[in-house]
Amino acid sequence: MAGHYMGFGALLRRWRKAAGVTQYRTARALGMSERTYRKIERGATPPRLSRTQCEALSELLRLDRDERHALLLYNVGSMLVPPSGSGQPELQQALRLLIDRQMPSPAYLCDQHWNILAFNTAMAEWWPWVMEPGANLIRWALTTPEARAQYQDWDKHASAYVKILKFAQATRPNDAELRRLIEDVKKDPDVRHVWETEHDMGETRDGHVFRMNVPTLDWETIEVVSHVLYPASMPDCRFVVITWVEGHGDEERDALGGVRDAWATMTANEEDVATAQRHAQNRAAEDAATRWRREAATLASRMVVATAEEAAALAGENGVPLPAISRNVGPDVHLTLSPDKRTVVWATEETTGCWSVTHVSPSTVIARVPRHTIEGACLLEMRQLVRAALPADPSAATVRIGQLLAERDTEQRVLRDVLQQVQKGNAESPKSRMAG
Repeated sequence: MAGHYMGFGALLRRWRKAAGVTQYRTARALGMSERTYRKIERGATPPRLSRTQCEALSELLRLDRDERHALLLYNVGSMLVPPSGSGQPELQQALRLLIDRQMPSPAYLCDQHWNILAFNTAMAEWWPWVMEPGANLIRWALTTPEARAQYQDWDKHASAYVKILKFAQATRPNDAELRRLIEDVKKDPDVRHVWETEHDMGETRDGHVFRMNVPTLDWETIEVVSHVLYPASMPDCRFVVITWVEGHGDEERDALGGVRDAWATMTANEEDVATAQRHAQNRAAEDAATRWRREAATLASRMVVATAEEAAALAGENGVPLPAISRNVGPDVHLTLSPDKRTVVWATEETTGCWSVTHVSPSTVIARVPRHTIEGACLLEMRQLVRAALPADPSAATVRIGQLLAERDTEQRVLRDVLQQVQKGNAESPKSRMAG
């Protein structure tokens, strides 16, 4: 995962490995559980460490002066001085840099209709749907089965997104693309019901703290915070960062100490709508020379090539084409396994002669393949993907397979127990229950 290589967690992992210290000892020095510490190394954002914790960690890991300074800056902080002067940056490179620098936190850029324009590697790993042609946050969140499986309390999230749509409708009543989006999502009966019963509005999901089950993290329940910002150079777009925060297990309070799901009751009023309309009018009146658009593919943190063959070549000379899995994953998708890099080149045809390319882990592709399609050629390709997702060393791979099989055996045993209970309950007739 991206979180293994970048960010504060990666610093801790590198320092700990260099010192030859176990995760258990490091967690003890910080006064936290080993499980919590493992998550931090994988990318979760911890509470800020105190000076006492920083000093204990510095002693344990034998950090030098510069490393101690970096540790303090990450946790205690320092004065930040904004740059002086002004000027127009090269927006394409600047936005890509901004998105990429959010690693290991997933980040993306979308337009005012929630079409995905750009994303970083963590976003693609956690939510591969952003790589699909025409990826749209609202459509995914409201109409796809995977969104309903990943959001905890999907109904609350559906209401939040409907509120956002109603706010957008109130501020941009003549927006034809917005109307089409609303009509599209309302074709889903559940969404239509939410639309008809939800009468409030909401502007954004900024600051919302909620729980999700992420396939790439083995469907572990994690707590995340949504941060929504508006780039000054592209004020109609939203720059969103998703921060993984280690919670404290409290059902009443979220990871930041607020009331759990407080965002579900928040609403915007007519004054908020009027303010948003004024801002829109101001933006429209700005000098057109200072505001410009660009194609989604050139904005995205992805490589763009002319043909599927060029994309496949990026996997190297030992690249393995995955045509059967490609067909099952989606239209206009071309996947190539790179055994040397242990990644998959995921190419999507945006338009004729324009293929966008993203490198993802084999496990990301495995999670996207419908299980009922794994047979014949697809089964052969899946075997190669699974092997690439395992450790390269045969002994380590054998151990990992044993762990996975044990986990699956436990899951199946629990499912069989529940199935027997359900069947036993159904087998009881009303008369037998009354007689009992």
